[in-house]
Amino acid sequence: MGKIEVRPRRSLLFVPGLRPDRYQKALDAGADIVCIDLEDAVAGPRKAEARELTMPLFKVDTHPHVERMVRINALSTPDGLKDLTAIIGSDSPPPSIMIPKIRSAEEVQLIDMLLSTGQARKVRFCVIVETNQALERAVEIARASERIDSLILGAVDMSADLRCKKAWEPLLYARSRLVHATASAGIDLLDVPFLDLEDPDGLQEEARRCADLGFTGKASIHPKQLPVIHSAFTPDQATIERARRICAAFEKDDTGLVVIDGELVELPVVRSMYRVLATAERVAATSRD
Repeated sequence: MGKIEVRPRRSLLFVPGLRPDRYQKALDAGADIVCIDLEDAVAGPRKAEARELTMPLFKVDTHPHVERMVRINALSTPDGLKDLTAIIGSDSPPPSIMIPKIRSAEEVQLIDMLLSTGQARKVRFCVIVETNQALERAVEIARASERIDSLILGAVDMSADLRCKKAWEPLLYARSRLVHATASAGIDLLDVPFLDLEDPDGLQEEARRCADLGFTGKASIHPKQLPVIHSAFTPDQATIERARRICAAFEKDDTGLVVIDGELVELPVVRSMYRVLATAERVAATSRD
């Protein structure tokens, strides 16, 4: 059997679309994903300006270990259509886009079709689940396109849609449903940013709970949050060593039945072990940089 390729997605750092000066600093900060936000971080009258500032930033890739992304505006808005038009017409589009306000798998598939020409064919997707409709159809959305690498919870809009507080207990069902959907599709799942920059203990607790629940990472709004997030989603050395043994056995096996320490190890576990190794490699690469 061949090796399973996995990219670690422990952390995502947002950069406002009107602050391209922060982009390089964000890349240097050590996040697994850096996302330039053209949606919530930019007021309506300045969205064209933000788009013009953002698109040239992807001509050069100075940090190959960092996944680079743009959060576009919703497809149902004129600015969303303009964002997609700019991506379609670019010779160096962003490698990934974050898609907001999705309500169905068909909307994702429409964007997939629109980006089917030129360099836009290579663009990957991260889909925000932030509506009641999307939560109901989460499994279908997670499987809507082969371009989808991850989902991310949009807790502010989701809590408004569900008429609940934006807190752990009221949103536990939503988080659990997304864990189910992403595990079914074999993709990653990121949690909403923790907005209180002066409460690292609260961030640590929420990140730990998300990791225990089955999330693979968490978004952030400031570089100082990254070490706390990474500590929650980075495996310890014993887990890494076990992952190496399992993955080595999987790669040598030709029966589909891998047994480690008398325990049958099936494919979902193997996938999670490759994620452990990818994270360990990312940590090692960061320490060398």
